Amino acid sequence: MIKPHGSNELNPLFVYDDQRRAALLKEAETLPSLLLNSAAAANAVMLGAGYFNPLRGYMNLADALSVADTLHTTDGLFWPVPIVNLTHDVSAIQGARRIALRDPNVAGHPVLAVMEVDAIEEVSRAQIEHMAQQIFGTLDPNHPGVTTFLGLGDKLVSGRIEVLNFSYFETEFPDTFRTAVQIRQEIAERGWNKVVAFQTRNPMHRAHEELCRMAQERLGADGIIIHMLLGRLKPGDIPAPVRDACIRVMVANYFPPNTVMVTGYGFDMLYAGPREAVLHAVFRQNMGATHFIVGRDHAGVGDYYGPFDAQTIFDEKVPPGALQIEIFRADNTAYSKKLGRVVMMREAPDHTPDDFITLSGTKVRQMLGQGIAPPPEFSRPEVAKILMDYYQSIGG
Repeated sequence: MIKPHGSNELNPLFVYDDQRRAALLKEAETLPSLLLNSAAAANAVMLGAGYFNPLRGYMNLADALSVADTLHTTDGLFWPVPIVNLTHDVSAIQGARRIALRDPNVAGHPVLAVMEVDAIEEVSRAQIEHMAQQIFGTLDPNHPGVTTFLGLGDKLVSGRIEVLNFSYFETEFPDTFRTAVQIRQEIAERGWNKVVAFQTRNPMHRAHEELCRMAQERLGADGIIIHMLLGRLKPGDIPAPVRDACIRVMVANYFPPNTVMVTGYGFDMLYAGPREAVLHAVFRQNMGATHFIVGRDHAGVGDYYGPFDAQTIFDEKVPPGALQIEIFRADNTAYSKKLGRVVMMREAPDHTPDDFITLSGTKVRQMLGQGIAPPPEFSRPEVAKILMDYYQSIGG
């Protein structure tokens, strides 16, 4: 199986030993506490699940700035996005060497992890904005990722962590949330060697479905992992339970048995375009995928990124050999009325725009809200039904 990023073995930061975990939970009740923001909590979940291998905790300021500028930590590890714990108020943990990290997303704020504090550093506004500019390529406050990052705080708490639970992801999505450890185990159990991963934060329409099928066939992959984001999104995005239902009904009806794993991971969407595409590739390698689909405007939002910037970054910023996972580069896919099937648009040079069935996201939402199913060439009827019910439940 493909090696994880940066080490020979996967080193998840979740404490699997029951006695050790119980002891840490008991200790945590005596420790100074820091209530995390959702971004830092999601980072802890990803560290615990092994997705952020080989990191051992939150980065310090030098590493965060180095990653923002060079896509490498100060000791040379390739990494595309700073993994940080930023906060506004450190008065409760000042001078502490060990602290309890509490979960902002679960009632009662239970302990999510125990942290060995290396440093608490003040981050200047100029440094915060510099990192945001490097990560997102813009400081436009209308960019949801920029707004979130600039509001996380100016105190950076760094150090190793031991993760004690997976927040709400394991309880709210028991059939879908999987750690990198679990996915590797299932790949091995299925006997898959070549595995293609598909990232999604949306329900999958015909174009997405066919893109997965194309990648599997062209790569000769043993199977597909549809790996959906289960954390926070921007307002207006479709909630995870609805997406989950859409994807499962599509897989059940339109893919052969035992060719697709439907899974999810606990992270908040960054909307960082090219940088986030590289982060997606890193943690898909950690979960055992050998190939990763990067499509048009991958992880983008609005028009902040060029349509294929998330593909060219792998040529321009990822050094040869930095990642073992390979990228499957996809164009827009759409149903061709000429050919009677979904194709990549660039592979149909004799087509005009009228030869494709394409609908804008706005138009699709309007139709669904009015109880009108998109054409079956665009969306499977079973998927459309779930989405119509959802949009009508929220008043269109």
